[in-house]
Amino acid sequence: MARNNAPETEPVAGDYLDSKARYTPEEFDGDRQFATTLARGLDILHCFTPRDSQLGNAELAARTGMTKATISRFTYTLTRLGYLRVNRMNSKFQLGSAVLSLGYPLLASLAVRQIARPSMKELADHIRGSVSLGMRDRLNVVYLESSRSSTPLGLPPDIGLSYPIVRTAMGRALLAALPAERREALLNEIAVKTPDDWATFRDRVLRGIDYFRERGFCASYGDLRREVHAVAVPMKPAADGEILVFNCGVPSYLLKEGQLEGDVGPRLVSMVRSVEGAMGMF
Repeated sequence: MARNNAPETEPVAGDYLDSKARYTPEEFDGDRQFATTLARGLDILHCFTPRDSQLGNAELAARTGMTKATISRFTYTLTRLGYLRVNRMNSKFQLGSAVLSLGYPLLASLAVRQIARPSMKELADHIRGSVSLGMRDRLNVVYLESSRSSTPLGLPPDIGLSYPIVRTAMGRALLAALPAERREALLNEIAVKTPDDWATFRDRVLRGIDYFRERGFCASYGDLRREVHAVAVPMKPAADGEILVFNCGVPSYLLKEGQLEGDVGPRLVSMVRSVEGAMGMF
């Protein structure tokens, strides 16, 4: 598989972290079961990113399209409930501890994290990079577990980091593992909601899906971060249809020609099959 060229202009890391497609009212017109007020409150929480960890009411209003008066009521309520807290130095809001406690039950319920951790660390050390586990979060993939070697990676992967599906090997492997109907629906949603990303990465995504059928893994050559090349392998779908994906990221300067495809990819496939066996997924 020929290496893909990295984007001509490479956004800074923070651009990936706040690129989630947020709630838009038009999506749910006519859906009587949809709780708009709840959706708007959650939309406020999604405005916070590692780069923009402190936001005021005016900034939140600009990002969500809500009025300042509406935002003020939401931030007051979210603060009283512990989902936001106020920085007394600048009167801006930050995510509160209730957000963390809300996510913990999900992480704790994923036994694969504990089972895979030793194998992930062993592989990360061997490839002198990182091995991570992720799942879909709307139009992104979010990291659930990560192991890394001592080799500096610049922006090391960590639990909770979220990146666009189309920019990542992990996202492409997720797409490849989806049933055809679900994959087509998700690709259409990506094209509509993130047209710039789709125009840039469409061909690479489609080639990646074909490559997965041939080799059992997907690859990305600097599409997310120019200096990191990656491969990814999905696990077999869970009973509820959820798909978890493992990836390996390696600094490009450490890779020999053909090593990503000929060594790292097959090693990751073997690791994932081993994890599936340990979990009784036959």
